[in-house]
Amino acid sequence: MGDLGLVLEGGGLRGVYTSGVLEALKELGLGFSRVVGTSMGAGNGANWVSGQVERNRVVNIRFVRDPRWFSWWRLLRTGEAFGMDFIYGEVPLRRVPFHFDAFFSSPVDWRCTLTDVDTGEALHVVKEGLSAQDLMTLLAAATSLPWIGQPRRFHNRRVMDGGLADSIPLAHSENLGTLRHVVVLTQPQGYRKAPAQAGAALRWRHPRCPGLWKALSTRHEQYDGALDLCRKRQQEGRVFILQPQATLEVGRLTRDPVRLEALCDLGYRETLARADELREWLGHGPPG
Repeated sequence: MGDLGLVLEGGGLRGVYTSGVLEALKELGLGFSRVVGTSMGAGNGANWVSGQVERNRVVNIRFVRDPRWFSWWRLLRTGEAFGMDFIYGEVPLRRVPFHFDAFFSSPVDWRCTLTDVDTGEALHVVKEGLSAQDLMTLLAAATSLPWIGQPRRFHNRRVMDGGLADSIPLAHSENLGTLRHVVVLTQPQGYRKAPAQAGAALRWRHPRCPGLWKALSTRHEQYDGALDLCRKRQQEGRVFILQPQATLEVGRLTRDPVRLEALCDLGYRETLARADELREWLGHGPPG
């Protein structure tokens, strides 16, 4: 497939749409030299690189009602609603095993986006040099949402969900030299992010994380700027965008397995429906 990148937005559990998209892309026989993901997009991308795209559907839907996976009571007790030890320990090691060897031996350049909670800058971590435990710690940090999670320490930096600093990391992949991308978004066309209205609440929630405050205050600008770049590259023939026609009332924290399955199926169906369009785009090659 040549030098082709895959960029995956997060969006919390709206990311199950991406899970369905990836199932369809695998069925269509696509391959990518680079996969860059933010938040749940990083996990979806990791399963793509390990050759387990079907695993996304299982781990992101099967356990959503399990209190070991998510619990408001845990949030009150520990400051964290997601059961990260279960999600990134019990599940990948025993319940739905992750193929670590396949992931680390893959030639695909996988990168995960994080937000540094002290500086507010985006970090993009590569898989080279990571251990299996490092990878799970990294993914836990990447999916640690500010309102219901806590910062995690990774390589001497305090980090959380990358969506605050780089929601759609297309520019990062371009800066690495990749000229063409398939970009998977989790909001419908026409969506624009409004300025955050909860800066004071975030300061109360994380009083020692000035980078989070900074990132939140400009998040709408970086998000909409990334969308504008996607549209510009689409017009130039450098990007093929896949995004839902509707989110089916699935939000960042929706835990209804029926609705999540429906959104995942929608991603699969909508991607297959555009298979001819995608093949034509791929056949044109990069613009001069």
